[in-house]
Amino acid sequence: MNERIIGFLDIGTNSVRILVVRLNHNYSYTVLSRQKELIRLGEGEFSGRGYLKRPAIDRTVLVCRYFSKLARSFGAEQIVAVATSATREARNRNILISRIKEVTGLDLQVISGKEEARLTYLGVSSGVHLNEKQAIFIDIGGGSTEVVVGTQREFSFIDSKRLGALRLSAVFPPDREGRISKKTYIAMRTHIDETLLGTIQGLSSYRVDCVIGSSGTIETLTDIASRLHRPGSLQSREGILSRQDLERVITLLRSRSIEERKKIPGMNPERADIIVGGAAILESLMESLDINEIRASERGLREGLLIDFLQREEGYFPIQKMSIRRISVLRLARLFRADEVHASTTARLALRLFDSAEEAGLHHMDNRKRELLEYAAILHDVGSYLSFDNHELHSYYLIKNGDLLGFNEHEIAMMANIARYHRKYLSPKQARTIEDLDHAATGEVRILANLLCLANSLDRSHTGAIQDVRIFSPTPGEARIELNAKNGCDLELWGLNFHKKDFERTFHRSLRIQTHHPSESTPS
Repeated sequence: MNERIIGFLDIGTNSVRILVVRLNHNYSYTVLSRQKELIRLGEGEFSGRGYLKRPAIDRTVLVCRYFSKLARSFGAEQIVAVATSATREARNRNILISRIKEVTGLDLQVISGKEEARLTYLGVSSGVHLNEKQAIFIDIGGGSTEVVVGTQREFSFIDSKRLGALRLSAVFPPDREGRISKKTYIAMRTHIDETLLGTIQGLSSYRVDCVIGSSGTIETLTDIASRLHRPGSLQSREGILSRQDLERVITLLRSRSIEERKKIPGMNPERADIIVGGAAILESLMESLDINEIRASERGLREGLLIDFLQREEGYFPIQKMSIRRISVLRLARLFRADEVHASTTARLALRLFDSAEEAGLHHMDNRKRELLEYAAILHDVGSYLSFDNHELHSYYLIKNGDLLGFNEHEIAMMANIARYHRKYLSPKQARTIEDLDHAATGEVRILANLLCLANSLDRSHTGAIQDVRIFSPTPGEARIELNAKNGCDLELWGLNFHKKDFERTFHRSLRIQTHHPSESTPS
């Protein structure tokens, strides 16, 4: 397919967001720009008669004009633009739609609350690894709150309520300095609880394994809590907000004026005047559903627009059939034009070595480490895109900084270091210098990197000469590698023998290599 540039524009109640991507010819995509601007489109709408104010429309059109120019400066041939709560509820929304069309040429689509929830779910779920877990997805916007129950691949419950940080701040105004009295907060919570009653009842029958929150409100609350509370608390885990810490943050925020809130560590000053309303919604949901903690996600509607677009494009990864981790790894491999046949062969051989080495008692690692070895094998040569010389170092950098989705930092560090040492021996002394892994993980990386090194050697010619491989251990101090090979595998045998001593130093066993050439069948 030909390369194309596509923009995805999300006009929310509080801000406008844009995502510009290049769809590559090999069915990967590259993010070219990701930006956000505060516009407060819903300002004055929810406390008035349901009309968008002229200054708010002007701000929105100005930002959309800038973002559309930005997308087209990259060569965007299409910009998908949607508007959410503030626009869909406004009596004069046609003014905004026509002005955006006149100024930018964009056909703005106003989406329903449930469609907003669906797209947000697509965006968030495509960036986390759920495996077989079922999650509640919560998105708190300026004008509405969306709640979805779903797995990695499909949702089973979806709802949208007219509750948002900007809306509540307008309906339940603070005092002159921005403080929220206890009486006002109780009234706000009563309204939220009543509005969410049907949603809570609908959610009661679903199994929930984890909870994921998107939106600037949840990100900001999580950031504030992480900076305020003691190291080692539940909150200190990256991107996790506990209910207990949320309650403490709310108490702090309510008692401060807007100017004082802006100075709180982790506070986004642009949200200081509306943050309490959003926090109250989250507190209500966590209390009503007995949620102890929520994980914050940076993804949302605009990423959902991208995933929805890709699902309609023929040739892209079958998103509904593959894990987000595998999709993300394959996308990075294609982005840097890895030799996919060699990468696949190396990964297959590495897994055969891993499985047979486990049977032989050479290691006791579980399937999670097996998966990391496979992905490191797929990505081990991506650094060649920058330079073949020392490409293992470039592979390490690209894996560490490649925005791989569905992995935590520890897993990414393991894959990056496995790939870094796919060409040479990782000694115990060198392993101690790896700063992003602990002692146990570096020991596992030594073993996995050695297995990848062997697998890479077994496809040295990139011809698939080695059909199968296994490790077995006839005696406690000995190991053997048995190859099932085609004729003409001299390069592979040379590479394997080159790394023989590395294997022996890693596993503390002598190594013998046996080659078996299957006889070709003859016609009867």
